[in-house]
Amino acid sequence: MVVKKERKTKETNISLELNIDGSGESQIATGVGFFDHMLESFAKHAFFDLRIECRGDTHVDDHHTVEDVGIVIGQALKEAIYPVSGVERFGDSVVVMDEAAVSCAIDLSNRPFLFYGIEIDGKVGSFDVELAEEFFRALAFNSGTTVHIVLQRGKNRHHIVEAAFKAYAVAIRRALAPNPRAGIPSTKGVL
Repeated sequence: MVVKKERKTKETNISLELNIDGSGESQIATGVGFFDHMLESFAKHAFFDLRIECRGDTHVDDHHTVEDVGIVIGQALKEAIYPVSGVERFGDSVVVMDEAAVSCAIDLSNRPFLFYGIEIDGKVGSFDVELAEEFFRALAFNSGTTVHIVLQRGKNRHHIVEAAFKAYAVAIRRALAPNPRAGIPSTKGVL
């Protein structure tokens, strides 16, 4: 199922197409180079087909673009995955990139929460690494998912942030893995 979303504000103009049953193909143009690279990695390792075009007020800074893209991806994910049925529901992964290791655990709970255990600052190129947390918060809260992302070790900011995006991608892929025996994977009978 392809989900299409648009978001237009005074700060950003975003159009998105998402297919969670894709092959990892992406066309990303946000105007923020490192963020584009992260979203391409996200799509590739989640096996999502993802098209995003964003025109944002990057002359101010990249915050609005990164957060608003997270909002729109989250809204599209929510539409694509709920109501949850016939999938694993829980997924986790640890991704290593050289010296860095980042874990991610996801619950398709329909209860939004983010624990972000990565305390780094500075930049990768012109990208403020603190914006990765803003992206994941917007993604988790707008998709209705519980997400824990934890830095296990690492020093290189590029490796750490990229490992976080890839760990999320693998964890969501595993949470969405078909399991016909699961039915509605909750004792409540609904998610």
